[in-house]
Amino acid sequence: MNYTIVFHTQSGAIKFDNKMRKLKIPCFLQPVPRKLSSSCGICAKLIYGENPISLMEPEIERIYKNCSGSQYELLYESQ
Repeated sequence: MNYTIVFHTQSGAIKFDNKMRKLKIPCFLQPVPRKLSSSCGICAKLIYGENPISLMEPEIERIYKNCSGSQYELLYESQ
């Protein structure tokens, strides 16, 4: 499955990317699609075969499942 993860801060995105590299999980940092957020500006695109909630970090703001085209399904939102 493909996921888009939005963070509260840029440093949170970078820490998450480093964690994914250590776990050997494909992860790519890129600008957040405007339709999702204008928060920190960086999101992680993730290819992961399990539930992404298991990768939770305090800096994660929202997790979306990438659907067809530019459609996203919200899976998690921090309170």
